Amino acid sequence: MTARTQRTRLIAAGVAAASLSLALTACSSSSTDEGGGAPNATATVSEVKVDDKLAALVPADVKSSGKIIVGSDASYAPNEFKDDSGKIIGMDIDLANAIAARLGLKADVQDSQFTAIIPGIQSNKFQLGMSSLTDNKEREQVVDMVTYFNAGSAIAVKKGNPDKISADDLCGKKVAVQTGTTQAQEIVDVRNPACAQAGKPGVVNDGDKFDLQTDVTNAVVSGRDQAMMADSPVIDYAVKQSGGQLEKIGTTYDSAPYGIALAKGAALAPAVQGAVQSLIDDGTYKQILTKWGVEAGALDKSTLNGAVS
Repeated sequence: MTARTQRTRLIAAGVAAASLSLALTACSSSSTDEGGGAPNATATVSEVKVDDKLAALVPADVKSSGKIIVGSDASYAPNEFKDDSGKIIGMDIDLANAIAARLGLKADVQDSQFTAIIPGIQSNKFQLGMSSLTDNKEREQVVDMVTYFNAGSAIAVKKGNPDKISADDLCGKKVAVQTGTTQAQEIVDVRNPACAQAGKPGVVNDGDKFDLQTDVTNAVVSGRDQAMMADSPVIDYAVKQSGGQLEKIGTTYDSAPYGIALAKGAALAPAVQGAVQSLIDDGTYKQILTKWGVEAGALDKSTLNGAVS
């Protein structure tokens, strides 16, 4: 990506300028803050059958290859990550497989650095990008986006919150974030200016940045950092998988839809959007989200380039 890529939409700058308390409000419901049920990677999902009408929308070159090449940063559990054998799994991966199956194809999911996914689409290395990418107007200038999930930002600390950190005041704290995410940019553009305005020191070093989300989580568990910021399903999953070592503070905030990225004007886009909607309609989509404990982020309707900001 030639510009910084954001996983979730930034808090409105006006809100941050008005107060150091960043108006951390919940997403659509209290269930969003709980992140859904416990994930079960071994749960089965109904077999996905080909939809002939949707398959007819697939461009000839893709159809002849028999596959869709998907770029994904496999460090962002439960959305995309590697199991003990090194296989890429997760909510996005199951959805990619289901979309491909609906279109009579196979999904070839390839691990990629997060910041290399959209450039990979632009260079035709990937046909889809499925990696917790938020659909926003800035991104729609360079790729097309098919919405499929709703997420926000959240914060976690060590269990018991030993440093008594408040979600609306991270001034002077050591905060771990993944490079290239909105949370990393939020510290620079929103949080630290608000700290300066309040006469407080900013988040140390504009955040402790890591290439992999797994390293972000480990930084808090190990005590290197005092807090971590990430997408809400990632925080919820990390807390559930930490064996009681982490807890979420505050509420999920700044909710926005994820989008599947495709090359601008890609002929494949209508087929992908139609496949997502058909999976929503027949219940397969909900099965996948429930499997990964993220059903609170379910959408009723998939749109193509539907960002409002």
